[in-house]
Amino acid sequence: MTVLQKEVLIDPKRARTWRETMFGNIKGLFVQAHKDSEGYIEVSNTLTREVREQMQRTLVPQAQRGFEAGNRRTPENPDPYRTCFEVDRDRILHKGAAFRRLAGKTQVFIFPEDHMRTRLTHALEVEQVARAISTALRLNVPLTEAIALGHDCGHGPFGHASEDALTPYTDFGFDHARFGADVILRDLNLTAETLDGIRSHSWSLPAPKTLEGEVVSWADRVAYVCHDFEDACRAGIVTTRMLPEIVKTRLGIEKGHQLNVLITDIIHTTSQVQKVGMSTDVAEALAEFRQFNYDCIYMRPAATVQNQVVIEMLRSLVEFFIDHPNLDVLVASTSPEPTRAGSTEARDRAVSYVAGMTDRFALRSALKYLDWPESKLPKGVDMGTL
Repeated sequence: MTVLQKEVLIDPKRARTWRETMFGNIKGLFVQAHKDSEGYIEVSNTLTREVREQMQRTLVPQAQRGFEAGNRRTPENPDPYRTCFEVDRDRILHKGAAFRRLAGKTQVFIFPEDHMRTRLTHALEVEQVARAISTALRLNVPLTEAIALGHDCGHGPFGHASEDALTPYTDFGFDHARFGADVILRDLNLTAETLDGIRSHSWSLPAPKTLEGEVVSWADRVAYVCHDFEDACRAGIVTTRMLPEIVKTRLGIEKGHQLNVLITDIIHTTSQVQKVGMSTDVAEALAEFRQFNYDCIYMRPAATVQNQVVIEMLRSLVEFFIDHPNLDVLVASTSPEPTRAGSTEARDRAVSYVAGMTDRFALRSALKYLDWPESKLPKGVDMGTL
């Protein structure tokens, strides 16, 4: 028997140990995870939601306070232990599929190599940056986290190219921020404050109504500018030597240092001017950094060609589903009446369906419904992986 054959066999001792810990370890009237646990905790009063709501008095006066079940489209009962914004954060993480699908959606590079970002890891890094800022400024951290985790749930497959692809099929242009808040996350019944922050996180849109939302707007830009450059360096597209001198001088060349400078500056500047913002010198360096990314990474010739391929494929999918609005994949089992092909309802249904796709699912759909030629697939796609 070869070593490889031995390795694939189930270890009977490990299997027995796993079965023995199935229920846990009974200790009289309760169960513990570890047999030898000696940990002891004295809890006279648990931190209920009401107690934690009172603890919000330590926040700055302008921070959002969460009370009861929060301001929701459909009223509901409050959670006994979590504040309303913590409920929002947890619903985005656990209840809807939109957040999980971000793992299969492009951040910058289609089908990224190991260690490169997806739209999901981007959201997690935005959440970390936003939490660091919000904590230091004594804002409502759970609200900040909920907005950050949900801010890109409306993104379509293959990054921002999907917005260009889907815009012709919407009345006011496809914007992932608004689509995420108003369509993708609608069924989670999130609070108005969380939805507002998600809907307004893009700088081109009206400002969020909360300071927590403004923090996420900054955190989004800080995170993607730094990590997109790092990924492009790993891919061999750019090097740190290519960075503008103002970036190297004011922010440095290493991602951890860049983040530290940017986050610290937002905290210091905001505490001084009493507006969520960044100092002029550091903001100038960030703007130059972002422009460099656009010129050398996002809009480089290979990326532009790739975007055109993606746009053509996604638009072809939308056109197909507009003409076939009653396919099982598009119609809920509760739909009372069939939808007329080419109608506004068919269009909206097709846009929502395509926008929710992961990269791989979009490619598989193109192959399945459109008999899409391999020669027109995005570069680097291995047919065997689809």
